Amino acid sequence: MLIDPDSFMPANLKALLIVSGFLLLISPLATAGGNADCLSCHADKGATMSRKGKTISLYVDAGKLGMSAHAGLECISCHEGFNPSELPHAKRIRAVNCLSCHSGEQFAHFSRSVHGALKGGVPVAACSDCHSTHAVVRVTAETAEARKQFVLATCSRCHAAEEARFMASDHGAALASGVKGAPTCIDCHDEHDVKKTSDSTAGTSHSNVVAMCLRCHLDNPDVRVKVGPSAGFISSYEKSVHARSVRNGNTAAATCVDCHGSHEMRKGINPASNVARKNIAATCGRCHADVLKEYRGSIHGTSFASGVDASATCTDCHGEHNILSPSDEGSPTAARNLSAQVCSPCHASVKLTRKFGLASDRFQSFSDSYHGLAGRAGSVEVANCASCHGVHDIKPSTDSTSRISRKNLVKTCGTCHPGANENFTKGAVHVTATSGNQGILYFVSTGYILLIAVIIGGMILHNLLDFVRKSRRQLMYRRGLLTRKHVGHRLYLRMSLGERVQHGTLALSFITLVVTGFALKFPDAWWVAPIGEISPLMFAARGVLHRIAAVLLVLAGLYHCYYVVFVPRGKQLLRDLLPVPGDLRDAVAVMKYNLGITSEKPAFGRFSYIEKSEYWALVWGTIVMAVTGFILWFDNTFLGLLTKLWWDVAGTVHYYEAWLATLAIIVWHFYFVIFNPDSYPVNLAFWKGTLTEEEMGEEHPLELEEIQRKRAQAETSEST
Repeated sequence: MLIDPDSFMPANLKALLIVSGFLLLISPLATAGGNADCLSCHADKGATMSRKGKTISLYVDAGKLGMSAHAGLECISCHEGFNPSELPHAKRIRAVNCLSCHSGEQFAHFSRSVHGALKGGVPVAACSDCHSTHAVVRVTAETAEARKQFVLATCSRCHAAEEARFMASDHGAALASGVKGAPTCIDCHDEHDVKKTSDSTAGTSHSNVVAMCLRCHLDNPDVRVKVGPSAGFISSYEKSVHARSVRNGNTAAATCVDCHGSHEMRKGINPASNVARKNIAATCGRCHADVLKEYRGSIHGTSFASGVDASATCTDCHGEHNILSPSDEGSPTAARNLSAQVCSPCHASVKLTRKFGLASDRFQSFSDSYHGLAGRAGSVEVANCASCHGVHDIKPSTDSTSRISRKNLVKTCGTCHPGANENFTKGAVHVTATSGNQGILYFVSTGYILLIAVIIGGMILHNLLDFVRKSRRQLMYRRGLLTRKHVGHRLYLRMSLGERVQHGTLALSFITLVVTGFALKFPDAWWVAPIGEISPLMFAARGVLHRIAAVLLVLAGLYHCYYVVFVPRGKQLLRDLLPVPGDLRDAVAVMKYNLGITSEKPAFGRFSYIEKSEYWALVWGTIVMAVTGFILWFDNTFLGLLTKLWWDVAGTVHYYEAWLATLAIIVWHFYFVIFNPDSYPVNLAFWKGTLTEEEMGEEHPLELEEIQRKRAQAETSEST
């Protein structure tokens, strides 16, 4: 049966088809068995048909057909269902079924893909929509660049908007430039297994997109050598709070495309990039809208908006790929790290502080404060910068809504110090005692520094001269140039048992106070840090041990007061230790003797100016350290009573008095009981309580004469 050519063919084919039909009728052996038979009609560019009101070309380019991947096939290999006795063929023929040949795994993937989904009984996209019809290209035989260009051109037929965004991206630019490793559609979406992002098995799904990006940016060497960030930086995302949330099933947690974009991905140096410095806050704000609102009202946000690019934005504080939760101790925003790792890089930078007129000592003054020292020692409860200034809502003190505004300081301090009053706010917060603009604190610190220099310097000079003089004399004894006086073998009581116990208690508490006090003040010192590594418990106990030693020192001092007031031997001790005018004359005489001006060594009684000055310095130092230490210990109470300024004065006095006392003990006391050539290696009176007659003759000849005179009188009276 012949098909009416008027229904779908132009007039110039009518004659040809009639002739062809006639030949079939007269020749049963004539069949449409080869391409030439089909092209006898379909090689005419005018061959068309009408379907649903549209004119469709039936033209087949023989040249392209010959270069097709299917060039070895006949037309009827794909266009099945012909009746060899009928030409021209029926108006409707069986649709081409690619699966009759291509029934492998890739087509199983296609049937499950978004393109293979049925709509009206047919797939959303047919094979020919991507692979063409007669000019099918064997893509696997092409170069990688050719394949990518083919894919891009193919996908853009339906996805023009996405193709435009992609080509404007850094990925598209790299592809257009022929960069090896540059991605195209199928690198992310696959070929036949294209799925919606909402499909959990898709490579572009929320749970899989990171692994998809890392296939190139971490695992592909061609890509790795062309991107700036290191492999460690890129892979650090996998340890971030975002990645952990994704693994836990949080579909709102950020992945690569949430920050960098998908088709429009650009590097951070591109001003149009989602992760460009000027856009990063808005990018983060897509998920953190409340935080973005606070940030934009802060000093950092308003400064950035006004054009100050150096002002802090999200990534400056939180990092980029390796963003961790503030509760993670490894996070820069963790309580113990925030001040040093987040605030310090900008606010301790001389370059930035000079450029923008900021105080450069803010971090150092905080670091040296009680809060800073406790934080450096590992405390996570003590206040850090954010405790007072806020987190995302940081504002200057001149802003009435700022947490550190004068009218809000009581409330801010009260979050950690219940019962805080106005006195808490009277005084500088960031204090550097040696700074000239700190008023009384500057005078106290400067006065103490001068006092330490004069007193300790004088002690060093005094002891150096004494050491040289005594060393020469000891050398002369050894060489036989001097002869020692013959002395007896009696022992003389220097310290009673009670006095030795007092001295031992004092020594133990003082040494503990020095070690723990400086360990608290300098937690990062070379001799302190190893303690934390060896024994974290001991490191954490520094403050407790310091206070215990302080209580012990005060109790020892109170008992000593009782001893010198109510006990006869103690009363005599106090009388003998009282300064007299002769002490000054003795000090001058010793200086002359040590300088060689005179050859006669001054004779001392029970206590010389050396012991007296040390004793009364100890009394003074104990009182000062106890009072100031008590004020520092009960900070809430005394901040409310004395104001922040006088509390800082107490802290300054406590610190410098500690240096003065420590240096005095080392330079003065340790010299005379240990390094003094007449006593070396140590004077054991603190342990045995006695001195030999030779030691008495050298150090306390007047006391020895008095003891011997009284003994002689006693012996005379007994004999009579």
